[in-house]
Amino acid sequence: MNTISITYTIKYVVSFAPNYVFTEHDECFNSKTGRRIKQVYNNGSIGYNICGKFYSVSKLRKYLVKPNKETTPF
Repeated sequence: MNTISITYTIKYVVSFAPNYVFTEHDECFNSKTGRRIKQVYNNGSIGYNICGKFYSVSKLRKYLVKPNKETTPF
């Protein structure tokens, strides 16, 4: 069995949901489960489903903060 490991660098953390992070390549991940969050199209807006609620990219930008050493689990 072969194993492949991929390492991502965290660029931003969502302030109200610290387990949702954005990488330098603008991909959203749930750091708690390790899953990639898909970008979705909803009612003419592009965004992400975070904690079961849709947030458009323009609304989500104001909640993005730089990560601290305490917020990143790895």
